Amino acid sequence: MGSVPMGQLRVTQGAEFLTLYQWNTRVAEHYFCKVCGIYTHHRRRSAPDEYGFNVACLEGDVDIDESALLWVDGAAASLVDK
Repeated sequence: MGSVPMGQLRVTQGAEFLTLYQWNTRVAEHYFCKVCGIYTHHRRRSAPDEYGFNVACLEGDVDIDESALLWVDGAAASLVDK
């Protein structure tokens, strides 16, 4: 997951396949693909002025410092030792 300020995230294709999930205060917004279920991006309740996004959904060549990444096993909700 990466983060950017509001206004700097742009969905370039497939927006018609996104679905929004909200609960409780409805400030947080979690977006998923209606077809495959992948999480694409979200707006946090704790930081509503930014979006978190799934880096696997980025298009093109993306320069990411992989040494700065934390790997998480979502099923076990734990960090993975890489």
